[in-house]
Amino acid sequence: MFRLLIVLAFFIALEIYSFQLIRTLSRDHWWKWIYLAVSVLAILHVILQFILHPDRTQVSDSRDIAVTVVLAFFALKVVFFLFMFGEDIYRSIEGLISSLLRKREPDQSFLPGRREFLAKVGLAVAALPFGAILYGAWRGKYDYQVREYELSFDDLPEAFDGYTITQLSDIHVGSFDDREEVAYAVKLANDQQSDLILFTGDLVNNEAKEMNGWEDIFGSLTAKDGVYSVLGNHDYGDYVQWDSKEAKEENMQQLYKVQKDMGWRLLLDENEKITRGADSISLVGVQNWGGGRFPKYGDLQKAADGLRKEEFKVLLSHDPTHWDLQVKNDEKKFHLTLSGHTHGMQFGIEIPGFIKLSPAWFIYKKWAGIYKEADQFLNVNRGFGFLGYSGRAGIWPEITVITLKRKV
Repeated sequence: MFRLLIVLAFFIALEIYSFQLIRTLSRDHWWKWIYLAVSVLAILHVILQFILHPDRTQVSDSRDIAVTVVLAFFALKVVFFLFMFGEDIYRSIEGLISSLLRKREPDQSFLPGRREFLAKVGLAVAALPFGAILYGAWRGKYDYQVREYELSFDDLPEAFDGYTITQLSDIHVGSFDDREEVAYAVKLANDQQSDLILFTGDLVNNEAKEMNGWEDIFGSLTAKDGVYSVLGNHDYGDYVQWDSKEAKEENMQQLYKVQKDMGWRLLLDENEKITRGADSISLVGVQNWGGGRFPKYGDLQKAADGLRKEEFKVLLSHDPTHWDLQVKNDEKKFHLTLSGHTHGMQFGIEIPGFIKLSPAWFIYKKWAGIYKEADQFLNVNRGFGFLGYSGRAGIWPEITVITLKRKV
């Protein structure tokens, strides 16, 4: 309840300061009321769309548009809030210092002009995320990027020097609305010609039936050593109200079957070896396990049963928080862990080598890309699909290619 009150207070403050900025620029003209009306109507519209289209496993263009508009307005208001609230804080500190130093009150005549200038700058800055969110829904969600990494290990078996892995994650097939774009991305993954393709969970949004009609596209994924997968938190059907336990179990069996029919090897807390002559590496697949409110189905010890510390291991674990909480300190040593889950929040700014920012940073310590501690690596894939916001802005859909190298 307390958290709900904090969130409510934040949204109220957001609306108040946003309206203040618009009012400052409107010079008491009527169009500030147009802004307020559009803002309120956008919220009412998204509520109406979720009432009219409650089944989230079905693509709804009108619902997606409503969500996109609300998110664009939200980004706009956050920037408005930062500028106007920041100006209020500065003015309060300025007044406090003057009071403590027993100076006379500073000249207030310039304040309206300063506030208007900041409002104009705030409006200009806010146009960037506003436009980015709209662009992300139009084009960004299918702007697939191939990210390549070369990782070196002291104890990589010699026969696997130069071995390549393509990782996909968070397909969320129930969100797609363009078969041609998705087919192109699957071809792009195949074009990498990796030795192995690994999928790290969240094939669907909620139900296995979302895969109907998509089996041929994702079933075309191919690699010399096969396609392996694990489950993510959305794959268990936990976000659906089922008529019975049997119905939920039937859904799970259908999801297992569709992956088997596509030729994918689903690892359910188990491991398999990939061999090259006398050398081998072990693939370890754990069911969803992570921190916070998400379900914990996985058993790391069961998944790694029979493996020794000195064996080279690649772990598939959907939630990257698993790495900090259990994986990296496990005595069996998992050389490379592949995760997804965060989507990078589908929004942010990334300029390789310079900047990497996303709201995901406030929730996840490790939210995108390669992380290393000691001689163990974690890769957090930014996701293949999208969920909630039907778009991507700055954090583009990802196909990861990792080359394993042996240190010399």
